Amino acid sequence: METYRCMTENSSQVKERVEAYWAKRADSFYRLRESEIHSRRFARWESEILSRLPEGRALKVLDVGCGTGFFSVLLAGHGQQVTGIDLTPEMIAGAERAAGEAGVKADFQIMDAEHPDFADETFDLVISRNLTWTLPNPGKAYEEWLRVLKKGGILLNFDAEYAKEDHAQQVGCELGTGLNCDMIQECRRIYDLLAISRLTRPEWDRQMLQSLGAKSIETDLEVGLRVYPEERRFRQEFPFFGIRAVR
Repeated sequence: METYRCMTENSSQVKERVEAYWAKRADSFYRLRESEIHSRRFARWESEILSRLPEGRALKVLDVGCGTGFFSVLLAGHGQQVTGIDLTPEMIAGAERAAGEAGVKADFQIMDAEHPDFADETFDLVISRNLTWTLPNPGKAYEEWLRVLKKGGILLNFDAEYAKEDHAQQVGCELGTGLNCDMIQECRRIYDLLAISRLTRPEWDRQMLQSLGAKSIETDLEVGLRVYPEERRFRQEFPFFGIRAVR
């Protein structure tokens, strides 16, 4: 079974390349997430996330790889105390803009998802979307995310097997991005550099979290069916999944 931590060689160089890629995409990514905030998907994501959280109390939340702030805006709008982190300054700028336009408060910081600079047991919830597949050392990331969770805290991770070889030859990195040929090719080159691209997911994620001591690990292979019912690519080519675990 694939229980190793998945250390990508030359991870610092790969991380720099990933950061440069997302910096180039920041403007278009902001527009993509802005349209999502004003679409039916927003309510679908509300349902998905809130149904997995305890009711009746405010949570201290870490949105890892927050991008331009979609989850941060959503959760802050429900009274949660949100901190969003992202490696890319351009993404953080977009997140601050999105929160301002939505009229919600959240704290955004430039930070490495594999090395979150917070004390042990700081957060009630760690949440992430479309991040794990970009990480050179996702096992280390999971270890750190559990470290900063309080005992009994919840980890929610939503991701997809974007890098599967049979997908990479047909499509870009994410639905509706309008990527040009050069950016698509760069994304595929990054796929090839990341060890996680060769793992079977979310089974690998489940095993990794179990090895790190997480409890009540649940995987959901039908998130894409519920959130993206109109989009064939997320239902067939990109099996989108959710993971919920408790520290």
